[in-house]
Amino acid sequence: MLGIWLSCTEGFAQILAEKLVHAPPAVSAETLQQLKLESQAGEKLAVLVLGGGARNNVPEYQGPALKLVSEERLRYGVWLARQIDAPLGFSGGIGWGARNLSISEASAAKSSAQETYKLPLRWAEGQSRDTHENAQLSMAMLRADGIQTVVLVTHDLHMPRAMRAFSQANPSQMRLVAAPVGYRRDGPFDWQDWSPSEEGLPRVRYAIYEWLGQISGR
Repeated sequence: MLGIWLSCTEGFAQILAEKLVHAPPAVSAETLQQLKLESQAGEKLAVLVLGGGARNNVPEYQGPALKLVSEERLRYGVWLARQIDAPLGFSGGIGWGARNLSISEASAAKSSAQETYKLPLRWAEGQSRDTHENAQLSMAMLRADGIQTVVLVTHDLHMPRAMRAFSQANPSQMRLVAAPVGYRRDGPFDWQDWSPSEEGLPRVRYAIYEWLGQISGR
């Protein structure tokens, strides 16, 4: 009963994120300012968003669209790109578990970036099926464009695994800056963090999923 209770709480999810997954902190205001200065000084920066899924048919949009997790990442990527004066890219094809998807995540992101946020993607990598391929294909694309610094956007729990994959796919030693999104805590623990909630269960599940991905080497 205790295990069931904890598995539905955001407090336990936060402990897993810190102790097992080692999720990095959010980008600070100082880091944003430094990146903006570098961009204005001529450093070639890129903000790269990793996909987290798309849907074939979203009735309210009358067609394909990104899943909420992907849209959250894209929204933050757009905000970052504007903050630091850098171009925006997106990496995501049709994942291993989404064989029925009719378009790539990158195609859906391209439409969303243009129509919703009025910021066109400079790069749209739509062939990758997982984080490893995100890294391999995206780094080759950015390297060919002379990019020197990659600001990587994905969820906080996914970021350690993503950074490992991108570091391994980085023979030219482009600088990687982690820009995680999706933090669910905005202050110290309180009693509500230990109350079962609809947000707690998927957060715990995601933390365990990413931890298993880390120890398996994927």
